[in-house]
Amino acid sequence: MNRLPEISRKLFRWEFFLVILLIAEVLFFGSLNPRFLRPQVLFGSINDFLSICIISLFVTFVLITGGMDIQGGSIVGLASVMVGILWQQAGMNIWLACFCAILGGMVCGLLSGFLVAYAKVQSMVVTLGGSFFYAGVAVTLTKVAKVEAYKGISGFPQSFTSFSSLWIRGIPFQFIIFLALTIMGFILLHRTKYGRYLFLCGINPSAAEYSGINSRAVVMSAYMLTGMSAALAGIILTSYLGTAKADFGRELTLPIVTAVVLGGTSTLGGRGTVIGTALAALVIGVMRFGLSMIGIFTQYQDIPVGILLIIAVGMRGLAAGFSKTSLKSNWFLGLFKKVSVSGCKPD
Repeated sequence: MNRLPEISRKLFRWEFFLVILLIAEVLFFGSLNPRFLRPQVLFGSINDFLSICIISLFVTFVLITGGMDIQGGSIVGLASVMVGILWQQAGMNIWLACFCAILGGMVCGLLSGFLVAYAKVQSMVVTLGGSFFYAGVAVTLTKVAKVEAYKGISGFPQSFTSFSSLWIRGIPFQFIIFLALTIMGFILLHRTKYGRYLFLCGINPSAAEYSGINSRAVVMSAYMLTGMSAALAGIILTSYLGTAKADFGRELTLPIVTAVVLGGTSTLGGRGTVIGTALAALVIGVMRFGLSMIGIFTQYQDIPVGILLIIAVGMRGLAAGFSKTSLKSNWFLGLFKKVSVSGCKPD
């Protein structure tokens, strides 16, 4: 009998609801288009929204610290252009160019994280400015390299483009990358001291400092991880499409933030899970792919994503309100009992 509350608590976790929602999406879109239920089609769709999945995992880290990062989409385009220019113009080995692009993404995140953590600039302002700045740098690089923006850079070696079409035992390699990053993010956030430092920085930065934690370095590192993940997403997207373009990732901001918030991460910091974000990213990705499968144009697919974001924030707000009300009522009842008992005591 004592195990029933624990079982019910696990059963009604937010992640369980996201799993149900994901299954419902698959069944719904499968009923409208039977091709959607084919494993090869469903698994193959990961290529269309892998960037959302990868970046949102580490944006979770930033939101847990109480910050916000909306520059990931611009870093995707910048990393893509860096790979193309370093390989085509500088004659660099393609894999070395990919490594440099990842380092470039980390530097972008490091710069924004430094301004947030050390200069105490609001994260929304910094990453909004970073979004415009990195997108502008990507366009400028294409101009300097005399590349037509609408064409991009193509002609990559087959060794680079083939890994995006690689399948291992019926599972696309990109999905395996996503699973590996999810496991890595879960261990880093929920099983290490670094993860506990992130949560403490989001709950009470002053307490973190008094505990001997370098909270500014911890916060800065979260943005660095986001920049790294965005660059990795840009490289995978470039391999998949066979072209490097500066405008890759420009429409990813809303889905990324929605995935993190829908996954259960608080916008106020101090709460969040990697598993929740991963499931929410799949929910959004499958929804966007399903909408395209039934003939909904891309420009209209952000409407349900926006609705999901509003619903997620609203439900979290209502849950927090009910929780506070419950705490107040429990405190009042406890006080009432104390007063009643003390009033019944004989003199």
